[in-house]
Amino acid sequence: MTTSPIERAADTFAAELARWRVERSMSKKQLAARMGFDPSYVSHVEGRRHRPTEDFARRAEAVLGAGGAIWQRYQEYDELRHTRSVSAGHRDPPVPEQWLPPGTGLIVEQEIATLSYREGSYRCVIRRALYNAGTEPVTRYLVRVAVDRYPNDPERSNRHHRDHPLSFTELDLQAWCGDEPAREAMEFRKKHDRDAFKEVWLLFENAEGRFPLYPGQRTVIEYAYTVSHDKWGQWFQRAVRLPTRRLTVRLDFPDGLDPQVWGVETSLSAEEAPLRTPVIQRAEGDRTYFEWTTESPPLNARYRLEWRFRAPVGLAATGVPSTARASDRMRSVGIVQRGADSLRQAARHFDMARDGTAAREIVDRLVAALDRVEELHAFNKGVGLAAPQIGLPWAAAVVRPADRSAEPVVLINPRVVDASPDTDEQYEGCLSFFDVRGLVSRPLTLHVEHARWDGSRVITSFDQGMARLVGHEIDHLDGRLYVDRMPPGVPLVPVEEYREAGNPWRY
Repeated sequence: MTTSPIERAADTFAAELARWRVERSMSKKQLAARMGFDPSYVSHVEGRRHRPTEDFARRAEAVLGAGGAIWQRYQEYDELRHTRSVSAGHRDPPVPEQWLPPGTGLIVEQEIATLSYREGSYRCVIRRALYNAGTEPVTRYLVRVAVDRYPNDPERSNRHHRDHPLSFTELDLQAWCGDEPAREAMEFRKKHDRDAFKEVWLLFENAEGRFPLYPGQRTVIEYAYTVSHDKWGQWFQRAVRLPTRRLTVRLDFPDGLDPQVWGVETSLSAEEAPLRTPVIQRAEGDRTYFEWTTESPPLNARYRLEWRFRAPVGLAATGVPSTARASDRMRSVGIVQRGADSLRQAARHFDMARDGTAAREIVDRLVAALDRVEELHAFNKGVGLAAPQIGLPWAAAVVRPADRSAEPVVLINPRVVDASPDTDEQYEGCLSFFDVRGLVSRPLTLHVEHARWDGSRVITSFDQGMARLVGHEIDHLDGRLYVDRMPPGVPLVPVEEYREAGNPWRY
């Protein structure tokens, strides 16, 4: 018997439905339960005894995550049915242009996820175009941040993150809703706070008021955060948790690291496999960019870009060649360089009763940064680092004496309360412009008041080399550099011509 076009379209829909149900390893009964239908109805549709309805097709598409394939087959069937209905004098409601599963709520019409590596840190920026396809206003949006330093060695990674937990302070999470000039900052509320995993609700509100996303409305949200390279492994994964039309992932690396990038994808029903389309690479200036895009990814799919840096081994930890300039080497491990606004601004003081945890986290970051710095250079005079030098506007610094058997000095909210009239001149270097050295006069003794962890304050005296190191770091917290203390016209000495490298100061 010859079948009509509409019957063939219904058969094609039924075949597509069955194919995706088997692909997702679901029985007819399981699919029916997830869709909210009686199992016999699913069986009748697959057996061609019942024709599909729009509601059935939408729910099947949403549950099976077929990337629009099931809905497309329904549209083909419905178009033929609609054409026949019109020719017979009946007019059905128009078919929607895109599938919108009932109860879905938010649809991600486009996501652009960008990860940039600069100065020893990764900066992640996620931009999502949202459409509220539900029936209720949307007032919050769940965001997940997960790190894994050693993804192929879970035990090592767990130990690493227990010892060096990810903190909200270092993430510096920021979020916005809408586009300029009407962009609004979004507040957030913590949901989960674990060593290597954070969840927060981005709220469609701020101090100025609320701005819910109502049914039928569209908006754009963007959020950004920073993670140091010692906590972020060389991978960037996107998980499709909401119906998504288009997903783009971008990586931005220094060209000098000679990066190589590849990608894999997984789903609930499939093993890990290479991306089905290639990652596109382009060079621009001193940066190399990688981009990959997919259309209508299925729900619960995961796409992961991975990379390695093929630069010479000289500084394996950072990927920077051993021939790089001293300032570039410091930049590569996260030290902010001269010219940055943060080096010229006075640091904020902690309220220890309120900010004690943040102060400890920042000191931990300073210690970790000093560890990275000391992999690049031997500091026989001692070394110090202030929070503004790693991009944090807080009054904290750590100084390691030349005598490594001595404990490091932690300075919280320090201020010089007295200084000896006796001074001397010595050459100093600064991690924020390490290509030169300068002759600087400083007091031989400093008396410094600073905060303890319990909020009390103490005065500590420092002499000779330690007075110089401590004074240098307190200057940083005041937005001052050592060149500000040099007489006008006195030249800086290029590090290549400096003859006292590796020698302690003489007193």
